[in-house]
Amino acid sequence: MKYPDARILILSKAPDPGAVKTRLIPLLGMDGAARLSATLLHECIARLVSAGLCPVELWCTPGREHPFFHDCRRRFDIELREQPAGDLGVRMALALGAALQECHSAVLVGADCPGLVPADIEESLQALERGRDVVLGPAVDGGYYLIGMRRPHPFLFEAMPWGSADILRLSESRLQARGLSWHRLSERRDLDTPEDYAAFTGMD
Repeated sequence: MKYPDARILILSKAPDPGAVKTRLIPLLGMDGAARLSATLLHECIARLVSAGLCPVELWCTPGREHPFFHDCRRRFDIELREQPAGDLGVRMALALGAALQECHSAVLVGADCPGLVPADIEESLQALERGRDVVLGPAVDGGYYLIGMRRPHPFLFEAMPWGSADILRLSESRLQARGLSWHRLSERRDLDTPEDYAAFTGMD
């Protein structure tokens, strides 16, 4: 692997009908939204594993024992990790903190950004190697689809209005206030809403 001392962390929820892609249920139905979630995760794992950049870990909820995650481990030969309890910020902070105890740098992504490509991961790892403290992948909705770092920065995840359009702006403001450096990737679109779905299907 090109970056054996790095890790890619994929934060994932089991694609159970009614529990995932809830904003797309009126458009796709519960089963359709669940199938889309499963497809996005499989494709994300396949892209990142096949790139051979660094080990890939799947951080699972509600638990590693879910049959879907066992299938992912068999299919892609990846490590399964249990997501901790707490809100999104707590879960991201703890996952990154745990990974950074074992590796030099870590990049955390969700599975719902179909535009994410291995080149984004490599750009992130190179920026971290050059000394940037944090890497952020800005999302169209004002959040981010990727965050990478060389050491934990829990203040980036505390008291954040998750789901709002201010996440990226607030994150960069906090970094600036601490005198930390960051690198911005290209903007990409998550696939969460009917508008996102229309933009995604229009690309095909």
